[in-house]
Amino acid sequence: METPLYLEERSLVKRYGGLWPIVINTIFVLALFYVSWWIFQDPRGIMRMYTPYVGYMWCRWLLVIMIWIAYIFDFWPFSRTWLNNTHPVIKGVTLTLLTVALFTIVLKVFFETILGEYAIAYFSPARLQQEGIVEFYALEYSAQAILMFAAIASWLSPAWVIAAEGAPWGNLKQPVKGFSIFIFTFFISVIVYLVAFHPHMGILFDPWQKFASITPPWWEDFAGTVHGNFNIAWIMCCTVIVWMHETIWERYPFSMIETPWIRRTASFFGIIAIAVALSFFLYFAQELIWGEAIRGTKRDASPDWRWLHVGEMAIFWLLPALYMHFYLKNGINRYSQLVNILLRTIVSVLGAVVLYYVYYKTSHLFLGTQKGFSHPQQFPMIPLIWLINIMLINYWFMDGWPGWRLAEAGEVAKVEHASYQKTALSPSFYRGLVGGTVGGVAVYFAMIYLLPFMGNALIIFK
Repeated sequence: METPLYLEERSLVKRYGGLWPIVINTIFVLALFYVSWWIFQDPRGIMRMYTPYVGYMWCRWLLVIMIWIAYIFDFWPFSRTWLNNTHPVIKGVTLTLLTVALFTIVLKVFFETILGEYAIAYFSPARLQQEGIVEFYALEYSAQAILMFAAIASWLSPAWVIAAEGAPWGNLKQPVKGFSIFIFTFFISVIVYLVAFHPHMGILFDPWQKFASITPPWWEDFAGTVHGNFNIAWIMCCTVIVWMHETIWERYPFSMIETPWIRRTASFFGIIAIAVALSFFLYFAQELIWGEAIRGTKRDASPDWRWLHVGEMAIFWLLPALYMHFYLKNGINRYSQLVNILLRTIVSVLGAVVLYYVYYKTSHLFLGTQKGFSHPQQFPMIPLIWLINIMLINYWFMDGWPGWRLAEAGEVAKVEHASYQKTALSPSFYRGLVGGTVGGVAVYFAMIYLLPFMGNALIIFK
């Protein structure tokens, strides 16, 4: 029988009554975010890794490794006894240091040395400098390639555990289970990277590396650009939809499928289908607001920036959804599963709109980013993913300390993942499905009609 993940089997209870746990953890997480941002990322701070690609690469790989620790290896080699009995602060520090150590090995040994020195030069900043690339661009090109690999891994690593349920290795024990899933998802990530991003790296150098990569890239005519941001768009949406599926959507609707292999296949490819549809809708929405993209232009009229902005908008949606799941226990739980999921989705989208507006109005003041909506140095995915990493450390590694704690034996506590339930396929369900489909189509066309008129209100900087 498959052993549930530690994150699924643990129970958390509030340390304090009322809204105090939410308030305390929000302040705690934001304080950790701002202090760590100033130390590592802020261009006015100490290490100043927001270059932007070096800082972005750090964000993405720290995220991937935390996913490996919590979802693929299920905190192996740490025992359940250690996880249950160790103080949350000690756990948080220990697991965070482990994350940084593994990241250092991945970066310095695997990418910069094994790949960069013996296989593909652009993974090694030192090798690029030897070939005549100035130091800044050598660092940026290398970091860009490494973070693009992380973007794929941050989708496929959790997707195989969440959607495919770890099959066919679900019944194995750790670390055999973890290494099996890790090797398989890493192998698939390599293939996706070579198809989706290696051609992009091939055109960064003059002349284009036509004998080593497909130049111009295969997506040029379809996407209106040779830039790899086209693939960043749908892959980022895949990452976001995986976590929507896992958190506020409670793995619905695929959880209704009783046959395991059909459920897993439908979940894995269904997430991709939803993500691709989302990415094209967000790109189309930009054309409705700003007009048709013009190849060869810069900033918000450029196709490559608009594809990047698709991924950025998706991340703006992910942050409030994760906050709702971690600290509000999904927020809306009083109605039927379908109604709860619909209302949570609406609330999270509204939260994303507010966050989007506030970020672009204030980020240059508090985070040291460049003022402007489409400035080349404005990468909202960096601070947003950095904040998500802090939230994961707090919720995954520290059991929600200081506002929450592990439930003791016999203590009543809500298990968040217990809501993964099957909805009966009754006549009322089918009526709801038809009504929801008609309503969804109506909402889509209403948005298409209204977005051009809302353009002025949605343009933050003129």
